[in-house]
Amino acid sequence: MQGDIRNWPIRLIEGRNIMGIMGNTNQSGITRSVVTTLDNQGRDVMGLKTVAWKFPETKFISGSLLTVESTHFAIMKQRGAVLNKYDTGQYPIETPDKPLLGKFVQGMFGGGTDSNPWQMEIIYLQRAKLKIQNKGVATSAEMAEMMYFVDYYTHIDSMEDALKLITHMPFAGDSITTDELADYAGPVIEQSINQILQVTPMERINEKIIEISELCKKHLTEFLGVYGITLNELKLLILPRDERMRELISLQAIGLSPHEAVRYYLALKMAEKGLVSAPNAAVGQAFNVGGALGTWNAAGVTEIKAGEV
Repeated sequence: MQGDIRNWPIRLIEGRNIMGIMGNTNQSGITRSVVTTLDNQGRDVMGLKTVAWKFPETKFISGSLLTVESTHFAIMKQRGAVLNKYDTGQYPIETPDKPLLGKFVQGMFGGGTDSNPWQMEIIYLQRAKLKIQNKGVATSAEMAEMMYFVDYYTHIDSMEDALKLITHMPFAGDSITTDELADYAGPVIEQSINQILQVTPMERINEKIIEISELCKKHLTEFLGVYGITLNELKLLILPRDERMRELISLQAIGLSPHEAVRYYLALKMAEKGLVSAPNAAVGQAFNVGGALGTWNAAGVTEIKAGEV
């Protein structure tokens, strides 16, 4: 077989070695196996970030078992064509190999090469809910930069939807991850948010959050449906990109006027620097040095001339 398979989730069935029927010509034997997404510690290799995953090995013999967990679908393909679809359960893999004629078949078809007639591809697809996040920057009606964070949950609902995914979304490697799915959905989300945000003043954005969320959910549902992915929930957060602007808005949220918010923001920054005049900035009063200890009238102080001390 090609590559190092020591870390692959294949469970060998003891005592059932069969003479080499496929694999490299220098491979003397191949073992019936259980194909699964679980590793030797029982952990799912797909985790929480994988939408679809190709099993690393592509050569199988009759009698091998395909295991599909309750949170997965599985699809078997050969030379681009779908051979079979599997729901939850354990299924025997049927191939056209004949143990007694293995060497003969290898010679006829060039066994151990990509021309092997029973070289197959097994793809696992996640049917459990996965969390995906998109974030970016949009602008308000005043051209103020606003950051947005969109968290949404998706899943593959049926076997037909699983077929749509592997048909319309290509594999960049051995898997399709939630990050890749977020890259696909990014332009749709950005356009939906900007459609309303760019004509909305910054102080009214919070009033439009529900409207923006519904529009974003509508467009994203239509887009993901092409790939057989169902959108469950969507949460949207929009806030100013500039940290100072976020603090000023927070001060206004507790009932301060814009002018008072600026004063209190200045007072907070002065207090962080340890300036004793910070309270004066908050209330808008001048700061007099020594005012708290009393003042002296210079007219009543006798002048001390140089050399008298």
